[in-house]
Amino acid sequence: MAAPRRDTRGIVDAPGLFTRVRFRRRTPAEPLRPYVEHYWLIDWDLSEPYATHVVPHPCVNLVFQRYADRPGFGEVAGVGLELFEQKLAGRGRVCGVQFRPGGFRPFTPERPATDWTDRRLPLAAAFGPTDAAAAVLEPAGEDARVAALDAFLTSLLRAGQRTLAQAELAMGLADRIRTDRTIRRVADFARAEGLSVRALQRLFAGYAGVSPKWVLLRYRVHEALERAASGAEVDWAALAAELGYSDQAHLVRDVTATVGVPPTAYAR
Repeated sequence: MAAPRRDTRGIVDAPGLFTRVRFRRRTPAEPLRPYVEHYWLIDWDLSEPYATHVVPHPCVNLVFQRYADRPGFGEVAGVGLELFEQKLAGRGRVCGVQFRPGGFRPFTPERPATDWTDRRLPLAAAFGPTDAAAAVLEPAGEDARVAALDAFLTSLLRAGQRTLAQAELAMGLADRIRTDRTIRRVADFARAEGLSVRALQRLFAGYAGVSPKWVLLRYRVHEALERAASGAEVDWAALAAELGYSDQAHLVRDVTATVGVPPTAYAR
């Protein structure tokens, strides 16, 4: 069984968050792994409120949440275009599902991924009335919560072969953008994959919910922020070149636009 990834990309001040909450990642059941990156589980019991910030991945999440002042509920969280803030207070629990970019569409095959982009909607908006939130959030044991997530998602995986094939293509291309630092321009990437730019854009809109250029830029920012948070000295000009920026100023601009401060200030 492949273990979930261990990096903290996207989490702003991960050490600060991890000192305040129990954060774990879990692997989904085998049939779900082509589409689901991992489950993420958070529990907290805080004496003082805390605000956590996340630079969203190009992924849809299902988020099951329970706070001290309200009953449990579930949401579809589409790809977030801006820095996300969540305030935590008292006691609470979140059980989340992070899909791979393009991996949510097989669970809602009739709706393009753009329907969810930059929106947080009740679970019923995607799946109709369901008691999934109670099934996921109420068990005291972590394994039981993971089993409830497995059962819920497995019951929804009903896409036709064409949807599955297109989702697999979108997921594969998005993963290449994430891992291949030689990809610098969307036009060159489309040509290398035997697609027109227009066809690549349509595929990403329908299955990832954002453009291939947006995905490319977001993964660059994630990499820059992780380097900044590593504690090691960073040669920002060299990193800008490594990530495909024309110069350091463009990297600084993108990071600043995303988190509100330039990378050197973020590192401090």
